[in-house]
Amino acid sequence: MSRLRTYFLTGFIVLAPLAITAWLVLGFVEWVDTLIKPLIPRVYNPDTYLPFPVPGVGLILALIGITIVGFLTANFIGKAIIRMGERIVNRMPLVRNVYKALKQILETVLSEKTNSFQNAALIEYPRPGMWALCFVATEAKGEVKDVTGGPEGALAVFVPTTPNPTSGFLLLVPHEDVHILNMSVEDAAKLIISGGLVSPEEMETTPALEALANLSDKKRTDAA
Repeated sequence: MSRLRTYFLTGFIVLAPLAITAWLVLGFVEWVDTLIKPLIPRVYNPDTYLPFPVPGVGLILALIGITIVGFLTANFIGKAIIRMGERIVNRMPLVRNVYKALKQILETVLSEKTNSFQNAALIEYPRPGMWALCFVATEAKGEVKDVTGGPEGALAVFVPTTPNPTSGFLLLVPHEDVHILNMSVEDAAKLIISGGLVSPEEMETTPALEALANLSDKKRTDAA
């Protein structure tokens, strides 16, 4: 019985991620089709001539349309139209704030430049003696740096929540209080999403981790 249970759990672990991924992909395709297909003239809609719906038609047309918009935007006339549209949006008090925020988020996420998180790190949060895994975003700059930076300045770090790492807290932490890990950002994300159940396969004892362990031991000794 225990062997059958092991086989079942092994099969479940193998198939569940595949099934969930397929379900999410099909759901997304169906959602896009629901939005786009009603806009297609019946003459050009393959569902008109077939006894069954063709999945993915709306998604393909959406991708083509987005690509065409990108091509038109890349030339002089397209840029002029975009600037004119943005000037109109900037005159709308609430709309302009939402538009600018969404535009900045999308540009950051989809940019081909290296604007992603730099490192995984540990900080003492929410109180001394408790450690939180975080991602180093960038150096604090401008007025924020003047107010928060110590002798070595401060780092902007993102402390994600579990199991949804897209939400979390932005903290400004002095350099000396941020302990950089050799763990990759991807491995740190896996650790967070799994709630600590999935760890990197090999956790080497790096100088940063050794210093962190020594710091914790020293604080416990001082407290005693």
